[in-house]
Order: sequence, then structure tokens, then C-alpha cells
Amino acid sequence: MENRYFLHGKLTAKSGHQKELADILLKASQLISTAAGCNLYVIGQNEIEENSVYVTEIWDSKEDHDNSLNVEGVKDLITKAMPILDGPPTKGQELEILGGTGI
Repeated sequence: MENRYFLHGKLTAKSGHQKELADILLKASQLISTAAGCNLYVIGQNEIEENSVYVTEIWDSKEDHDNSLNVEGVKDLITKAMPILDGPPTKGQELEILGGTGI
């Protein structure tokens, strides 16, 4: 399998702010949808963890992922999200892609 950068993480919002955090991340996904190297940027949640939002990303390279932080508007969204997070964001899991459908 071609080597790509696969990142999966969870962000936890302060109580009552999950939807607001999810909306910010969905806006981020729109901003970076045309960023170089972006293959996948998916936002999800589950009913058990009412304050958590998950992000799964696949990029051509880690460098492309890092460069996406410079897309216009992304840093503004990060600034907007920080006060509603329940603690600092934890580093996402960097995973190796073994294969699958759609990649």
C-alpha cells in the first residue's frame, strides 16, 4: 500500500458544546477539502460520549497535513474551538494504512 499519512483523533468539548465543536470541525473540513494532499477528512460522534467529536484524516503525506493548518480560515477556527475544549487536545493516533475500499 502506498505510504500515506493516516490520523485518527478525538476532541472533547466542555459539557453542552459538542455540537458547536462538531460545527467548527465541519467548517474546517470544507476549508481544507481542496488542500493539497487531502484524501479524507471525516467528522463523527457517538451517542455514548456526548461531549466527544472524532476526526479521521488521510493525507498524501504528513507535510500536506501540516500545511493544511495554513489554509485561510483554519487558524481562526482553531482559535474559536480552543475555549470550548475540555482540556488541551490530545495527539491523534498516527496509523499505518494496510488497505481497504475507497483509498
